Amino acid sequence: MQIQQIQTYLNSHDFQERLRGLTELNDHESTVAIPLLISKLSDPEFIIRSFVAMGLGRQQSPESFQALVELLDHDPDPNVRAEAANSLSQYGEIAIPYLVRCFGQDCNWLVRRSILEPLISRRHPQALYDICICALSAPEQVAQEAAIEGLAGLAGTEKQTEALEQLLELVGTPVWRIRTRVALALRKFNHPQAQAALHYLKKDEDHRVVGAALEGAM
Repeated sequence: MQIQQIQTYLNSHDFQERLRGLTELNDHESTVAIPLLISKLSDPEFIIRSFVAMGLGRQQSPESFQALVELLDHDPDPNVRAEAANSLSQYGEIAIPYLVRCFGQDCNWLVRRSILEPLISRRHPQALYDICICALSAPEQVAQEAAIEGLAGLAGTEKQTEALEQLLELVGTPVWRIRTRVALALRKFNHPQAQAALHYLKKDEDHRVVGAALEGAM
């Protein structure tokens, strides 16, 4: 599609036409696409801003990066902030301080999950450890469970000792789902303390915790 037609779509009062215009930008070079994407940062429709965030993740540049930081820090919709976090994570090391800061400041779980998942998969031990500690103190159980999953991902890294210490502190928690997650996480650690904790959890009062602990038996 010609750029003039895309601009017409982007300026339309119909959000579906604006959405089509953003989609068409995928076929254009960054020098053309990025300014047009940035021009829609304040679009009234959250779905448009979400597509802008996705586009800025594909069309990477210093300007795109700063625009994503702006969305992450200031957009009122958590869906947009989550998409901005996803896109920022694609920028690698330079994005990590911004993601860690956002995790500590933004309590929306969708946003936090969008930060946590790429850090688990891309193995940034210090950043992952920092946000796991933050998530463990969150009131939502789902955040705590995700933090335990993240701590398990630190086995075999330079943060494994600290991660194991955090997991061991949760062995006696009264919430069975947390104990189950801890049992599954401890399977990742080749350490006598981890094995001792698993042995203890095999005698848990809840059969689901016992099952998780037995699953990790050698």
